[in-house]
Amino acid sequence: MAATTSSPPKTPGRRQIAVIPCRWGASRFPGKPLARLGDKPLLWHVHQRCLEATSLDSAVVATDDERIEAACHELGIDCVRTGEHATGTDRVAECAERLRADAYINVQGDEPFIEPSAIDALSDALANLDGKALAVNAYAELSDTAAVLDHNVVKVVVGTDSQALMFSRQPIPYPRSSRPSFLRQLGLYGFTREALERFRQLPQGPLEQAEGVEMLRFIEHGHRVQMLPVSDSGIAVDTPEDLARAAAMLARRTAAHPRFRSPTSPRLATAAAPSRPA
Repeated sequence: MAATTSSPPKTPGRRQIAVIPCRWGASRFPGKPLARLGDKPLLWHVHQRCLEATSLDSAVVATDDERIEAACHELGIDCVRTGEHATGTDRVAECAERLRADAYINVQGDEPFIEPSAIDALSDALANLDGKALAVNAYAELSDTAAVLDHNVVKVVVGTDSQALMFSRQPIPYPRSSRPSFLRQLGLYGFTREALERFRQLPQGPLEQAEGVEMLRFIEHGHRVQMLPVSDSGIAVDTPEDLARAAAMLARRTAAHPRFRSPTSPRLATAAAPSRPA
Protein backbone atom coordinates (compact mmCIF):
# COMPACT_ATOMS: atom_id res chain seq x y z
CA MET A 1 0.00 0.00 0.00
CA ALA A 2 1.27 3.45 -0.86
CA ALA A 3 1.77 5.79 2.07
CA THR A 4 -1.19 7.93 3.03
CA THR A 5 -0.99 11.40 4.44
CA SER A 6 -1.07 11.91 8.20
CA SER A 7 -1.88 15.61 8.23
CA PRO A 8 -4.50 16.95 10.64
CA PRO A 9 -8.12 16.33 9.59
CA LYS A 10 -9.69 19.03 7.43
CA THR A 11 -12.67 18.89 9.77
CA PRO A 12 -11.23 19.32 13.29
CA GLY A 13 -11.57 16.10 15.26
CA ARG A 14 -13.02 14.19 12.30
CA ARG A 15 -11.04 12.37 9.62
CA GLN A 16 -12.74 11.42 6.34
CA ILE A 17 -11.34 9.21 3.58
CA ALA A 18 -12.62 8.56 0.07
CA VAL A 19 -12.18 4.96 -1.04
CA ILE A 20 -12.51 4.14 -4.75
CA PRO A 21 -13.11 0.40 -5.16
CA CYS A 22 -11.79 -0.91 -8.49
CA ARG A 23 -11.75 -4.43 -9.89
CA TRP A 24 -10.55 -5.78 -13.19
CA GLY A 25 -13.13 -8.44 -13.94
CA ALA A 26 -16.36 -6.49 -14.47
CA SER A 27 -18.57 -8.71 -16.65
CA ARG A 28 -19.79 -5.84 -18.83
CA PHE A 29 -16.39 -4.17 -19.24
CA PRO A 30 -13.28 -6.14 -18.16
CA GLY A 31 -10.34 -3.88 -17.33
CA LYS A 32 -12.61 -0.85 -17.03
CA PRO A 33 -10.62 1.05 -14.34
CA LEU A 34 -7.63 1.32 -16.70
CA ALA A 35 -9.66 2.10 -19.82
CA ARG A 36 -8.48 5.39 -21.32
CA LEU A 37 -10.65 8.45 -20.97
CA GLY A 38 -8.73 11.24 -22.66
CA ASP A 39 -5.08 10.63 -21.84
CA LYS A 40 -5.64 9.09 -18.40
CA PRO A 41 -7.19 5.88 -17.04
CA LEU A 42 -10.79 6.09 -15.88
CA LEU A 43 -9.81 5.66 -12.22
CA TRP A 44 -7.55 8.74 -12.41
CA HIS A 45 -10.52 10.95 -13.25
CA VAL A 46 -12.52 9.65 -10.29
CA HIS A 47 -9.56 10.16 -7.96
CA GLN A 48 -9.11 13.69 -9.30
CA ARG A 49 -12.73 14.56 -8.49
CA CYS A 50 -12.12 13.33 -4.93
CA LEU A 51 -9.03 15.54 -4.61
CA GLU A 52 -11.16 18.53 -5.61
CA ALA A 53 -13.58 17.93 -2.72
CA THR A 54 -12.85 20.17 0.26
CA SER A 55 -14.06 17.78 2.98
CA LEU A 56 -11.75 14.82 2.42
CA ASP A 57 -8.43 14.18 4.12
CA SER A 58 -7.26 11.62 1.57
CA ALA A 59 -8.45 9.44 -1.31
CA VAL A 60 -7.28 5.90 -2.03
CA VAL A 61 -8.00 3.24 -4.61
CA ALA A 62 -8.89 -0.22 -3.25
CA THR A 63 -8.25 -3.17 -5.56
CA ASP A 64 -7.37 -6.85 -5.62
CA ASP A 65 -5.64 -6.60 -9.00
CA GLU A 66 -1.89 -6.10 -9.45
CA ARG A 67 -2.31 -4.23 -12.75
CA ILE A 68 -4.56 -1.63 -11.17
CA GLU A 69 -2.22 -1.37 -8.17
CA ALA A 70 0.79 -0.85 -10.48
CA ALA A 71 -1.06 1.83 -12.44
CA CYS A 72 -1.90 3.67 -9.22
CA HIS A 73 1.75 3.65 -8.16
CA GLU A 74 2.79 5.04 -11.53
CA LEU A 75 0.16 7.77 -11.30
CA GLY A 76 1.05 8.66 -7.69
CA ILE A 77 -2.33 7.51 -6.35
CA ASP A 78 -2.50 5.89 -2.91
CA CYS A 79 -3.67 2.30 -3.27
CA VAL A 80 -4.73 -0.45 -0.86
CA ARG A 81 -4.42 -4.05 -2.04
CA THR A 82 -7.39 -6.04 -0.76
CA GLY A 83 -8.72 -9.55 -0.99
CA GLU A 84 -11.53 -10.52 -3.34
CA HIS A 85 -14.98 -9.24 -2.39
CA ALA A 86 -18.57 -9.57 -3.54
CA THR A 87 -19.13 -5.80 -3.71
CA GLY A 88 -17.27 -2.52 -3.67
CA THR A 89 -18.62 -1.71 -0.22
CA ASP A 90 -17.21 -4.98 1.16
CA ARG A 91 -13.87 -3.82 -0.27
CA VAL A 92 -14.26 -0.43 1.41
CA ALA A 93 -15.04 -2.21 4.68
CA GLU A 94 -11.73 -4.06 4.51
CA CYS A 95 -9.97 -0.73 3.97
CA ALA A 96 -11.71 0.65 7.05
CA GLU A 97 -10.02 -2.05 9.11
CA ARG A 98 -6.61 -0.82 7.90
CA LEU A 99 -7.08 2.95 7.47
CA ARG A 100 -8.24 4.78 10.57
CA ALA A 101 -10.93 7.38 9.96
CA ASP A 102 -14.28 8.50 11.33
CA ALA A 103 -16.05 8.41 7.99
CA TYR A 104 -15.54 6.66 4.67
CA ILE A 105 -16.91 7.87 1.35
CA ASN A 106 -17.30 5.12 -1.25
CA VAL A 107 -16.87 6.75 -4.67
CA GLN A 108 -17.40 4.17 -7.37
CA GLY A 109 -14.64 3.98 -9.92
CA ASP A 110 -16.95 4.42 -12.91
CA GLU A 111 -18.09 7.97 -12.03
CA PRO A 112 -15.48 10.19 -13.75
CA PHE A 113 -17.72 13.27 -13.64
CA ILE A 114 -18.94 13.01 -10.07
CA GLU A 115 -19.21 16.53 -8.69
CA PRO A 116 -16.79 17.38 -5.86
CA SER A 117 -19.62 19.45 -4.37
CA ALA A 118 -21.73 16.27 -4.23
CA ILE A 119 -18.94 14.52 -2.31
CA ASP A 120 -18.81 17.44 0.13
CA ALA A 121 -22.60 17.45 0.54
CA LEU A 122 -22.61 13.74 1.28
CA SER A 123 -19.78 14.19 3.76
CA ASP A 124 -21.77 16.87 5.57
CA ALA A 125 -24.89 14.69 5.61
CA LEU A 126 -22.88 11.81 7.04
CA ALA A 127 -21.56 14.06 9.82
CA ASN A 128 -25.15 14.88 10.76
CA LEU A 129 -26.62 11.41 10.28
CA ASP A 130 -29.27 10.45 12.80
CA GLY A 131 -28.76 7.25 14.75
CA LYS A 132 -31.41 5.35 12.79
CA ALA A 133 -29.65 5.31 9.41
CA LEU A 134 -26.46 3.38 8.66
CA ALA A 135 -25.47 5.04 5.40
CA VAL A 136 -25.99 8.06 3.15
CA ASN A 137 -26.46 7.52 -0.60
CA ALA A 138 -26.57 10.31 -3.18
CA TYR A 139 -29.17 10.40 -5.95
CA ALA A 140 -30.25 12.62 -8.83
CA GLU A 141 -33.37 12.92 -10.96
CA LEU A 142 -33.42 11.15 -14.31
CA SER A 143 -34.73 13.06 -17.30
CA ASP A 144 -33.57 10.71 -20.07
CA THR A 145 -36.09 7.99 -20.94
CA ALA A 146 -33.33 5.75 -22.26
CA ALA A 147 -31.55 5.94 -18.89
CA VAL A 148 -34.79 5.08 -17.08
CA LEU A 149 -35.03 1.89 -19.14
CA ASP A 150 -31.31 1.07 -18.96
CA HIS A 151 -30.66 -1.86 -16.59
CA ASN A 152 -27.16 -0.52 -15.96
CA VAL A 153 -28.73 2.53 -14.29
CA VAL A 154 -29.95 1.79 -10.76
CA LYS A 155 -33.18 3.51 -9.80
CA VAL A 156 -34.29 4.31 -6.25
CA VAL A 157 -37.62 5.11 -4.61
CA VAL A 158 -37.34 7.57 -1.72
CA GLY A 159 -39.85 8.06 1.10
CA THR A 160 -41.06 11.38 2.51
CA ASP A 161 -38.49 10.95 5.31
CA SER A 162 -35.65 10.84 2.72
CA GLN A 163 -35.04 7.15 3.39
CA ALA A 164 -34.60 4.62 0.58
CA LEU A 165 -37.60 2.35 0.12
CA MET A 166 -36.27 0.23 -2.75
CA PHE A 167 -33.49 0.06 -5.33
CA SER A 168 -33.89 -1.65 -8.68
CA ARG A 169 -32.44 -1.85 -12.17
CA GLN A 170 -36.01 -1.84 -13.43
CA PRO A 171 -37.90 1.46 -13.86
CA ILE A 172 -39.49 2.10 -10.47
CA PRO A 173 -42.08 3.20 -9.56
CA TYR A 174 -44.30 1.74 -12.26
CA PRO A 175 -46.17 4.59 -14.05
CA ARG A 176 -49.67 3.06 -13.81
CA SER A 177 -51.74 6.23 -13.70
CA SER A 178 -49.27 9.11 -13.99
CA ARG A 179 -45.66 9.78 -14.94
CA PRO A 180 -43.59 9.71 -11.75
CA SER A 181 -40.16 11.18 -11.20
CA PHE A 182 -37.46 8.57 -11.72
CA LEU A 183 -34.39 8.85 -9.53
CA ARG A 184 -30.90 7.52 -10.26
CA GLN A 185 -28.83 6.10 -7.44
CA LEU A 186 -25.31 7.52 -7.77
CA GLY A 187 -22.18 5.54 -7.00
CA LEU A 188 -21.54 7.74 -3.99
CA TYR A 189 -22.08 6.34 -0.48
CA GLY A 190 -21.03 7.45 3.00
CA PHE A 191 -20.48 5.23 6.03
CA THR A 192 -19.17 5.38 9.56
CA ARG A 193 -16.68 2.70 10.59
CA GLU A 194 -19.40 0.99 12.64
CA ALA A 195 -21.76 0.89 9.67
CA LEU A 196 -19.12 -0.78 7.49
CA GLU A 197 -18.50 -3.36 10.18
CA ARG A 198 -22.23 -4.05 10.26
CA PHE A 199 -22.38 -4.30 6.46
CA ARG A 200 -19.69 -7.00 6.41
CA GLN A 201 -21.51 -8.99 9.08
CA LEU A 202 -24.78 -9.09 7.14
CA PRO A 203 -25.32 -11.86 4.59
CA GLN A 204 -26.38 -11.02 1.07
CA GLY A 205 -30.14 -11.33 0.76
CA PRO A 206 -32.15 -12.52 -2.26
CA LEU A 207 -32.90 -8.97 -3.43
CA GLU A 208 -29.24 -7.92 -3.42
CA GLN A 209 -28.29 -11.12 -5.21
CA ALA A 210 -31.02 -10.70 -7.82
CA GLU A 211 -30.50 -6.98 -8.50
CA GLY A 212 -26.76 -6.71 -7.89
CA VAL A 213 -27.30 -3.54 -5.82
CA GLU A 214 -25.31 -3.62 -2.60
CA MET A 215 -27.33 -1.02 -0.66
CA LEU A 216 -30.20 -3.52 -0.71
CA ARG A 217 -28.26 -5.43 1.95
CA PHE A 218 -29.15 -2.79 4.52
CA ILE A 219 -32.75 -2.49 3.30
CA GLU A 220 -33.36 -6.25 3.36
CA HIS A 221 -32.14 -6.48 6.94
CA GLY A 222 -34.34 -3.64 8.16
CA HIS A 223 -31.72 -0.87 8.28
CA ARG A 224 -32.25 2.64 6.97
CA VAL A 225 -30.31 4.28 4.13
CA GLN A 226 -30.63 8.06 4.02
CA MET A 227 -30.87 9.44 0.49
CA LEU A 228 -29.34 12.78 -0.44
CA PRO A 229 -30.34 14.72 -3.57
CA VAL A 230 -27.37 16.21 -5.43
CA SER A 231 -26.69 17.83 -8.77
CA ASP A 232 -25.41 15.42 -11.40
CA SER A 233 -25.02 15.78 -15.14
CA GLY A 234 -22.29 13.24 -15.77
CA ILE A 235 -22.09 9.72 -17.18
CA ALA A 236 -21.44 6.52 -15.27
CA VAL A 237 -19.23 4.24 -17.36
CA ASP A 238 -20.67 0.73 -17.32
CA THR A 239 -19.91 -0.33 -20.91
CA PRO A 240 -17.50 0.52 -23.74
CA GLU A 241 -20.36 2.48 -25.32
CA ASP A 242 -20.61 4.58 -22.16
CA LEU A 243 -16.87 5.24 -22.36
CA ALA A 244 -17.29 6.62 -25.88
CA ARG A 245 -20.05 8.95 -24.66
CA ALA A 246 -17.88 9.96 -21.70
CA ALA A 247 -15.00 10.78 -24.05
CA ALA A 248 -17.25 13.14 -26.01
CA MET A 249 -18.42 14.77 -22.77
CA LEU A 250 -14.83 15.11 -21.53
CA ALA A 251 -13.83 16.85 -24.77
CA ARG A 252 -16.64 19.37 -24.31
CA ARG A 253 -15.87 19.93 -20.64
CA THR A 254 -12.14 20.21 -21.22
CA ALA A 255 -12.75 23.07 -23.63
CA ALA A 256 -14.98 24.83 -21.11
CA HIS A 257 -13.43 23.94 -17.72
CA PRO A 258 -9.65 23.96 -17.11
CA ARG A 259 -10.06 21.63 -14.11
CA PHE A 260 -10.70 18.74 -16.48
CA ARG A 261 -7.37 19.24 -18.23
CA SER A 262 -4.45 17.10 -17.14
CA PRO A 263 -0.75 16.96 -17.99
CA THR A 264 0.27 14.13 -20.26
CA SER A 265 1.47 11.14 -18.26
CA PRO A 266 3.87 8.37 -19.27
CA ARG A 267 2.22 5.56 -21.14
CA LEU A 268 0.98 2.97 -18.68
CA ALA A 269 2.18 -0.48 -19.62
CA THR A 270 -0.46 -1.97 -17.31
CA ALA A 271 -3.28 -0.51 -19.41
CA ALA A 272 -2.18 -2.66 -22.33
CA ALA A 273 -1.54 -5.81 -20.30
CA PRO A 274 -3.40 -8.92 -21.46
CA SER A 275 -6.48 -9.66 -19.39
CA ARG A 276 -6.78 -12.63 -17.10
CA PRO A 277 -9.70 -13.93 -15.05
CA ALA A 278 -10.22 -11.85 -11.89
